[in-house]
Amino acid sequence: MNRAPASADALATSAVPWYRTITAEQWRVLIAAKLGWMLDAMDFMLYAMAIGQLRTYFGFDDRTAGMLGTVTLVMSGAGGVLFGYVADRLGRTRALMGTILLFSLASLGASTSQSVVQLLLWRALLGIGMGGEWASGAVLISETWPAAHRNKAISIMQSGWAIGYLIAALVAALVLGAPEAGPDAWRWLFLVGMLPALFTLWIRRHVREPDVWLARGAAEARERNPFGVMFGRRLIVRTLLIILLGASVQFAYWGIFFWLPAFLARPVAQGGAGMGVVGSLGWIVPVQIGAYFGYLTFGFIADRLGRRPTFILFMLAAALLVPVYGQMGRNPAVLMLLGPVLGYFGHGYFSLFGSFIAELFPTAVRATAQGTSYNIGRMAGALAPFTIGAVATLPGIGIGLALATTSAFFLLGAALIVTLPDRSGQELEA
Repeated sequence: MNRAPASADALATSAVPWYRTITAEQWRVLIAAKLGWMLDAMDFMLYAMAIGQLRTYFGFDDRTAGMLGTVTLVMSGAGGVLFGYVADRLGRTRALMGTILLFSLASLGASTSQSVVQLLLWRALLGIGMGGEWASGAVLISETWPAAHRNKAISIMQSGWAIGYLIAALVAALVLGAPEAGPDAWRWLFLVGMLPALFTLWIRRHVREPDVWLARGAAEARERNPFGVMFGRRLIVRTLLIILLGASVQFAYWGIFFWLPAFLARPVAQGGAGMGVVGSLGWIVPVQIGAYFGYLTFGFIADRLGRRPTFILFMLAAALLVPVYGQMGRNPAVLMLLGPVLGYFGHGYFSLFGSFIAELFPTAVRATAQGTSYNIGRMAGALAPFTIGAVATLPGIGIGLALATTSAFFLLGAALIVTLPDRSGQELEA
């Protein structure tokens, strides 16, 4: 049977590169979300870079160091729930600006800490802003970009985390590695974290609310109880599966990458790689370069292979790599070679979540549902920094071996993804 000839317009459209079909407004939305996530990553990771100096300054052990990280992540879960609701009620752009201001001011406050309790409170506040930023930015992109290119856009946004991580490492090397750096040099590190607040001025001027949110309309839609919808009879199973998926993946992720700077810096006798505080930063760079390309390419690979097969591929590769990397602390050359590969597969799968979850909920409750389901999972996964820190203190374990326990959670994530529907390329449900 002969096919009808393609029209000239259709051929012309297919010949146009995808990025030329994106409007200036859609690019501005992507820039706002990506830079917001990048600056969020920088502020969060400044603490991980400063753990060694903070332990000495305040006199706490790995359990307390991990507990501070866990509290930040738990509160980031609360922030995702809170600002998801704010984004549904007041707008995606307003919520995005609010989160950036919050985590910037919290970093400034952390620089003034005089006790572990004060540091904990400021880091908890930073966590609220951190979780809220992802929830706001991911929904903003999903509702603004065309369905056919949503995977790519979320991947580009997610790659901002690796850049922020690298910036944190660079700033830490400059501040903590300076010859004149004193025991409280970490204060200057956190002070740098207030600079993202200035970015909100650009967002306010150049980024507007998505049409789908502006048109959703009726006042009763804004007054609906979004939690009643997402935990209602029709969506509760889906919501709970997303929570479990987020919990397993984020436990694995934070278990590895929260402790990676400490693993690289710590002496070999204590289960680390023996690089020292400043030297370890040179090994973090290739890991984050790999992470950047993992985030960036996930969406493009998913467009070819499908999102679920691509996600499973990343999960299985990460599960295999982590034990190998954790046991190669005595071989710097192997660590350098494996670093980009671990970074690629250990990060890139996060580019699934922004569009994948957004497509599973209706517009009226999308930001609340996405922020809540993903971030309750993050709150469960937030146990990882404390758990890995506690396991590392057991006799004969050390950080390197403790990191290997996260492989089980990558395998669990691979199993859970097949339980959820994939609406890739479909228009969002109004």
